[in-house]
Amino acid sequence: MDFSSKLLENAVNEVSRLPGIGKRTALRLVLHLLKQPKENTKYLADAIMQLRNDVKSCKKCHNISDTILCDICSNPNRKEELVCVVEDIRDVMAIENTGQFRGLYHVLGGKISPIEGVGPQNLNIESLVDKVKSGEIKELIFALSSTMEGDTTNFYIYKQIEKYNITTSTIARGISVGDELEYADEVTLGRSIINRIPFIQSIKG
Repeated sequence: MDFSSKLLENAVNEVSRLPGIGKRTALRLVLHLLKQPKENTKYLADAIMQLRNDVKSCKKCHNISDTILCDICSNPNRKEELVCVVEDIRDVMAIENTGQFRGLYHVLGGKISPIEGVGPQNLNIESLVDKVKSGEIKELIFALSSTMEGDTTNFYIYKQIEKYNITTSTIARGISVGDELEYADEVTLGRSIINRIPFIQSIKG
């Protein structure tokens, strides 16, 4: 792709680093920004810089938050003894959109994937085990995507906590095997939360 401007080329190269954005899409986005009033571009740049500099990780669930505790963890109407384990904030948003879950979350920050060099030590698993040890959780719901990496992560966590007196369940397989949670429709995902099954049952097939 030949560029008439080095500045344009640099901008396109940076935008194309974003996931799912190729060079042609990046060029279209950059050209769109050039057509907008300068203040619009400044608003975008300021929002990104503020996000990068000021966003926090909830100290309790590791969700993305503006404050030390996210809105979900600080809500007194949520059931603290019921915790749903998810991969990232997109899954929290997907489950919240169903309106069917009133517990708290624990965001792992990914899934165990030896191929990608992601091990248990790279995820927020230790803090989850500590919560279980403290006795503050009565039920843990595994809500990771039904992929090999998701199932491996579920099983690893299960082995870490199975000696403690806690109920473990997993969302019902209304979510197709191999599907990412964030792409499930709200009705199917909501029913999967309501109709969750004991985790040990899920690994026995």
